[in-house]
Amino acid sequence: MKTLIGLSGSLRRSSYNTALLRAASRLLPDGFTLDLRTLDGIPLYNEDVETASGIPAAVAALKDALAGAQGLLIATPEYNNSIPGVLKNGIDWLTRPPQDIAKVFGGKPVALLGATPGNFGTLLSQTAWLPVLRTLGVKPHFGGRLMVSRAHETFDENGVLKSPAVEKQLREYLARFCKTL
Repeated sequence: MKTLIGLSGSLRRSSYNTALLRAASRLLPDGFTLDLRTLDGIPLYNEDVETASGIPAAVAALKDALAGAQGLLIATPEYNNSIPGVLKNGIDWLTRPPQDIAKVFGGKPVALLGATPGNFGTLLSQTAWLPVLRTLGVKPHFGGRLMVSRAHETFDENGVLKSPAVEKQLREYLARFCKTL
């Protein structure tokens, strides 16, 4: 069984991006499992905190899980046409200390996906992630994009994916990504 880490860039309980990852967990090809992780409890990065107290427990647990996984799915919202701060902050913590970057991220296959209530998907956010992914030394998945527009119409009030078209797109996207692992 190959394990993927699913990381949502939103802390909101009713997050469309977290809902997208929950849908992904049931649509993965056989032989794959999704370990859905949260950024909740990760403080704002501050080198003074790192120096005084070391790596926070929530960060250490996420680093260990990611280091042991075969791939990473990042569900990124788009805030102000770019990367959400909470997700970038989490990635910044995961790169501390710098000598751990290769262990946690080096060569790791990473797929970006995202959901938004807007009409244009998460194109700008996903594009803004590319220089960060390059710096981390990951293997970005370029087998298409998955951007869910009008997410408030795509998920029901309980966060369950209700669009057969998006379900089909997600299943196919995951299949393409998993073939690279």
